[in-house]
Amino acid sequence: METSDNSLAQAAADGDRTAFATLLERQYDRLFRLCFRLTGAQAEAEDLTQDICAALPAKLRSYRAEAAFTTWLYRIAVNAAHDRRRKQASHAKAADGWGDWEVNRRAGDDEAAEAVDWLTTAMRSLPPDLRDTLALVLDDMTHAAAADILNVSEGTISWRISEAKKHLKQKRKEEEQ
Repeated sequence: METSDNSLAQAAADGDRTAFATLLERQYDRLFRLCFRLTGAQAEAEDLTQDICAALPAKLRSYRAEAAFTTWLYRIAVNAAHDRRRKQASHAKAADGWGDWEVNRRAGDDEAAEAVDWLTTAMRSLPPDLRDTLALVLDDMTHAAAADILNVSEGTISWRISEAKKHLKQKRKEEEQ
């Protein structure tokens, strides 16, 4: 019989390294896929996933198993992505006016983004709330689970998905013209 993620999380919170390793082995790929959808770039997703995994032992102490472990973990990922975006926005604002170096760095970022498939690139143009919602639903989250992670109603999730589809459809139409 396979041990549940909730049981592994409780054991890992109590210091069981084997339980923690098993939990990471089970969840790492799903966590990375979500981080990739949230960031839109492989390198950023790798960094974000590693940051989350490094902080996870300390965070597990606060895990109370009130929700499924994956719901709790996804909430941590979404919050970490929000923090990363805020930090990047602050850095970009501080770097504004740094001349050719900053222009070249941004051009490099743009070229890397073009290597990503259309959907991921298009998702980057969505407002953060729509992008986060779409990333969760594309990762096979139910609307109820996504609502729980984002602390909104299921109706809001459905509306956000509808809005994201409208934005993506418009973007596709503009690119085809």
